[in-house]
Amino acid sequence: MNMLGRLQQLGRSFMLPMIALPAASIFLSLSVLPWDRIHLPQMADYLALASQAIFTFLPYIFALGVAMGMSGNAGTAGMAALVAMFIYSGITSKGNPDIEPTVLIGAIMGLVSGLSFERFKNIKLPEYIQFFGGPRFVPLFVSVFAVIFSSMMVGVSDDIQIGLIHLGEIVNSAGGFGVFLYGFIHRILVVFGLHHLLNHVFWFQVGGYTTADGNVAFGDLPRFFAGDPTAGAYMAGLYPTMMFALPAIALAIIQEAREDLKPKIRKTFLTAALASFLTGVTEPVEFAFLFVAPYLFVVHALLSGVMMWVTYELGIRHGFSFSAGAIDYVLNEHLATRGWLIIPIGLVFGIFYYVLFRWAIRRFRIPTPGREEGSQLDEWAGDIPYRAPLILEAIGGKENIVQMEACITRLRLKVSNEKQLDINALRNLGAAGVIRLGGGHVQVVFGTFSELIKEEMNKVIRNGQSQVLFCSPMQGRMMPLEDVPDPIFAGKLVGQGVAFMPDKGELVSPVKGTVLMIYPTMHAIGIRSESGLDVLLHIGIETSKLTDKGYFQAVVQEGETVMPGQLLIRFDLNRVRKASKSLATPMVITNSDMVKTWRFAPFKAVKKGQASIMSVVLTERDGGGRSDD
Repeated sequence: MNMLGRLQQLGRSFMLPMIALPAASIFLSLSVLPWDRIHLPQMADYLALASQAIFTFLPYIFALGVAMGMSGNAGTAGMAALVAMFIYSGITSKGNPDIEPTVLIGAIMGLVSGLSFERFKNIKLPEYIQFFGGPRFVPLFVSVFAVIFSSMMVGVSDDIQIGLIHLGEIVNSAGGFGVFLYGFIHRILVVFGLHHLLNHVFWFQVGGYTTADGNVAFGDLPRFFAGDPTAGAYMAGLYPTMMFALPAIALAIIQEAREDLKPKIRKTFLTAALASFLTGVTEPVEFAFLFVAPYLFVVHALLSGVMMWVTYELGIRHGFSFSAGAIDYVLNEHLATRGWLIIPIGLVFGIFYYVLFRWAIRRFRIPTPGREEGSQLDEWAGDIPYRAPLILEAIGGKENIVQMEACITRLRLKVSNEKQLDINALRNLGAAGVIRLGGGHVQVVFGTFSELIKEEMNKVIRNGQSQVLFCSPMQGRMMPLEDVPDPIFAGKLVGQGVAFMPDKGELVSPVKGTVLMIYPTMHAIGIRSESGLDVLLHIGIETSKLTDKGYFQAVVQEGETVMPGQLLIRFDLNRVRKASKSLATPMVITNSDMVKTWRFAPFKAVKKGQASIMSVVLTERDGGGRSDD
């Protein structure tokens, strides 16, 4: 595995245990309510204890989360990590009672457990002790490591603890410029999904704070929730970016969209702006301009650093458990220092962002969504079960997937062959961006739907349904069959399917199959797929009368086997347009009784041979048909 691939896997693993932190934040916020007024005086203590328990056992949570993340959710690795933490706690409490487990120790135990699982999960031992072979060897190996590691830590832990505190002092000595660098680098690393690595250092390692009961909290985030008034410097400055700057960019994109596309763009980007404002999920907005104007993203990263510098210099200290959205802002305001200043600062920067991005989009003709060739971003939560099989095919099918995980905003994949990825199809299916990290490691940004998409894709893989996937037979715009200006096709009397409005005079095969027939005028062709589906492709409406050979030219013959994307017919686009009623080209399955369910990609622009524009599940007949790959 290449370095970037390993780092992105580690970054995802660090994010997994942080899912528990919002609960701690909510419990702590609720504990300050006047529970005694409703005759529940003990509820405040219970809620505070629940929050404290999460932070107390955070090292164990990180050990489990990192181990699961590094091993593809292997339970054996998670158990090994917890066993290692128990061993560490037992040995260190005996050897040096002042030693406390930290998030760093939890991360180390989780990392060792995850890597050990990948290394030893298939190990073979002599037959008489093979019971301890395979995955069972992992807890045994990690336990031995934990004993050795813990024994060493008894002697050096005090020095490490002092070193972490000194590290915090060194970082803090950089003052506002250090916070600026953090903010800038943080936004750049978001592109590669590696920002969690940076966050882990600053949020959970840098600086120490001793609480009233003698416990030591390390890192900006635990120190903030432990009551350290100096904590929050590496979190407060993210609020203006996520609550104001990104929504302002979304508003600028809406305003600069074409008038005919504004209603759809408005719906999509108001949702994205609201997600950023409330929860701090920024990728749906950032990826809308990242690939079409990377230089503008660098400016955005610099401005994010400036916002962090400004909040630092003004003495603003605020924190969050998940991300810098309005929900966390309200929940944790009672712990903040001068947190109210974030609102006016955010408003000023929000106005500046709005003016800057509107000017830049217009001045440099940046193709943001809604401006001709803008990246496609869609609101399609209810459509996930239908698009998941198409997304799977655009990735290259289940055979191309070595590993698949999902974090909050993106699918994190390891694929066998990156060349099998259909980037255009993925964008058409709702991806805001596709990032290649090398070595087969790929991230597909779908926003907050990523986890749901992964689950639906896993269902498709597990069910193993007999499924046929279609690629686009031409370049142009995909359209519903009902929109074809012909009552026979629109009424689905010939069969169910979709249609296309071509902008290039080439028709290619949508599936692997055999050419059944070619009409004498060569305006239509029939293909039988390997699974027995009869597919009719009909170029234009009322084109059967175009008998002149200059209109259509078939390049295949009846009985010939064709592959997806293989050229079938060339046609003179301009001549056919003038001589026919419409260029609308239906693609229908004439024996639709073989189909159990239909799934269609969004009706948008498509490329010739683009994967995953239609998927059908076959009706089970004598064991079912075969699926085209």
